[in-house]
Amino acid sequence: MESNEKVKLICEILSSKKAKGIVYISVSDKTSLCDYFVICGGTSKTHVKSLAENLEEKLEKEYGETPRRVEGLREGRWAVLDYADVIVHIFGDEERDFYNLERLWTDGKNLIRYS
Repeated sequence: MESNEKVKLICEILSSKKAKGIVYISVSDKTSLCDYFVICGGTSKTHVKSLAENLEEKLEKEYGETPRRVEGLREGRWAVLDYADVIVHIFGDEERDFYNLERLWTDGKNLIRYS
């Protein structure tokens, strides 16, 4: 699956579970780490964990995509799922405001808000 297809699929899955403020950022010209970051929020620790677990389960079962690494899931304040070319960041409200990844990685042209 191409990176641009994967990022849109991830956004669709997160949206179906009511993730807040979903954006994706093209970072391929800024880092060799990945092609895209997906950033979204959950309304509670339970919601953050549920979003991450649902995404991981759906991508594996339906598309054979497994993350290389998953971090932060246990506490439910944030989670990072590394799908090689797409890295997904799921934050609680306070954590999203604190880390503000959108500000760090956007240049005004590379951020897309998912409706």
